[in-house]
Amino acid sequence: MLRDILKGADPQIDAVVQTIAQASPDILVIQGFDYDMGGAALSAFADLLAQGGVNYPIQFALPPNAGLQTTLDMDGDGKTGGPRDAQGYGRFFGDGAMAILSRYPVLTSQVHDYSDLLWRDLPGAILPTKDGDPFPSFAAQQEQRLSSHGHWVVPIETPTLGTVTLMTSHATPPVFDGPEDRNGLRNQDEILFWDHFLGGVFAAPPSEKFVLLGDMNNDPDKGEGLKPAIHRLLDHPQLQDPLIGQPTAIFNGLGDMRVDYLLPSNDWRVIASGIARNPTASRHSLIWVDLER
Repeated sequence: MLRDILKGADPQIDAVVQTIAQASPDILVIQGFDYDMGGAALSAFADLLAQGGVNYPIQFALPPNAGLQTTLDMDGDGKTGGPRDAQGYGRFFGDGAMAILSRYPVLTSQVHDYSDLLWRDLPGAILPTKDGDPFPSFAAQQEQRLSSHGHWVVPIETPTLGTVTLMTSHATPPVFDGPEDRNGLRNQDEILFWDHFLGGVFAAPPSEKFVLLGDMNNDPDKGEGLKPAIHRLLDHPQLQDPLIGQPTAIFNGLGDMRVDYLLPSNDWRVIASGIARNPTASRHSLIWVDLER
């Protein structure tokens, strides 16, 4: 990815830059963006965006679970060392992770990263079983983290609104598994994390000026994902949904689906919102909302 960013002749990257430049958000959460320890790729991408007319002096990313290898068979195929034997799917550490670009500073000392939370430690977690035994094994479940990429709570200091808190995650697709429904169950619990967080299970949540956003990989009406968790978020009394019923991605064989979400806390006034679709950039769309107090 870094090579292609630096080369400057990749149609997909050009389309992504064009889409972001047209929307020109003050704060941008990117998902499916490779992580590297020095932030070289994110910095190079920010430089490319600056050439396209949008400047993001703040680049933020945390080490993800994507590609973080374990020594165990985590997917039950009888092998170790594969991309699905990492804490989150990844052909290499940081494969398709998350990042934030911002015009305003991140309050790094106040960031909370829940990416190392074990799946079994989520209240009410439902872990997969096969023939009555833990799947893929008891040892794997003792080590398996909940987040396939990460769960971040990131405060950002804005010049006119004070602190705005982003809550973001990227859930695993609820497919590519077997009858044990490992990915479906994990997807559901990755989404349910936020319901627990807003309920104060892990720490005191922000009381105002927050936004929950990310790729939940779950349409409330279509697809294989378990639906109670996503409905719980969409019906949450502390959240509002400016993009009700609008599809955000297109998948072969399934068509338009809503899997990406941007849910502001209910104390915001939503001025405008929309979806910018560019198939050359991604099968997922850029979703945006303008907020004020």
